[in-house]
Amino acid sequence: MSTSTTTTARRDAAATPTSGRPSWTPVVALSFGIAMVVLSEFLPASVLPALAADVGVSEGTAGLAVAATAIAGAFTAPSIAVLLPRADRRTVLVALLVAAAVSNLAVALAPSFAVLLVGRLLLGVALAGYWSFAFGAGTRAVPGKDHVVSSALAFGTSIATVVGIPLASVVGDAVGWRTTFGGVAVLTAIGAVVLGLTLPSVPPHPAAGLKMLREALRNRRLMAGIACVVLVAFANFTAYPYIRIAIERVDPSTTTWMLLAWGIGGTVGTVLAGVLARWLRPLAATAPLALAFALVLAAFATTVPALAVAVVLWGFAISMMPVITQLWVTRVESERAESAMSLQVTAFQVAITAGSSLGGALLDGYGVRPLMLVGAAAAVAAGLGWAFLRVPRT
Repeated sequence: MSTSTTTTARRDAAATPTSGRPSWTPVVALSFGIAMVVLSEFLPASVLPALAADVGVSEGTAGLAVAATAIAGAFTAPSIAVLLPRADRRTVLVALLVAAAVSNLAVALAPSFAVLLVGRLLLGVALAGYWSFAFGAGTRAVPGKDHVVSSALAFGTSIATVVGIPLASVVGDAVGWRTTFGGVAVLTAIGAVVLGLTLPSVPPHPAAGLKMLREALRNRRLMAGIACVVLVAFANFTAYPYIRIAIERVDPSTTTWMLLAWGIGGTVGTVLAGVLARWLRPLAATAPLALAFALVLAAFATTVPALAVAVVLWGFAISMMPVITQLWVTRVESERAESAMSLQVTAFQVAITAGSSLGGALLDGYGVRPLMLVGAAAAVAAGLGWAFLRVPRT
């Protein structure tokens, strides 16, 4: 046996405890990776005014930094398993985190908006691939705990929003948005190292590839749910890249605290979605309706208390959706969960692309209120759609 093979075997043995109890360390590492890629994706929203001014574009155009990531992600999510049907998922996940770190470094050093967009396209590849494989890797590490793994990954998203995005706003104001991106690049690289050391080998599904994807696409109930994913993600991301501008419209001095409140609401929503996972259908219907109410309230808020309620409810409602949608698609298509997850990620990325692009156009042309109302309408449609879709019981 070669030295490299021996090292790999020892690492895998260390990652799998001999006591019979599953180790949650790999899931924590996966969650940290999710936190880093999510923080990277939405980092422009925290530093949008400074970023736009520095690279010489309008704030609406700067919002395309989010859309560019989503465009790359929309193409990557359904294709990465097809292109890498036999690759060890641990190797792929680590490589994707490395790519995310490189993309953030490229943005931090970008001399122009065009170069910045190239960096954001690379992030889209990393983000979509990571999301597509992380859930399956987590359930492989701790079998039979799907709802806990889903909540743990979504909790990584919440950590990014509770701590990362408000902190990024503060750091960006204090030392510049480029330093902020550079710092996230370092943290993401650390996450790649930790994941490589803790996650056991994750062989691909024997049927992974184009055939699995085609069969998943034939599942009408799955595709109807994917359409609802598009609607609810579109609802959020028409508005979210411009949340800081919405806050500053009411009171600029509350920006950091409002972003923190959004994240706290998101943490509660993530935990509650995991706890209530057995009632998946009513949960999937009501969370988008709560999001719609929050967006309407944010659109018409003129005082800090009203805006605070809207922001907390907004974070609460949308942060339930990653848990809900992961569980929904993998229950409806349990035999082809990897392809189902890739379609869910694609749905999010398509919606982010369309939503952030439309939101930017509405912001530049009409102000922040119309984009909030468009998002609310899409959220209502998503809630009604899920209300009429059945989901298999576990």
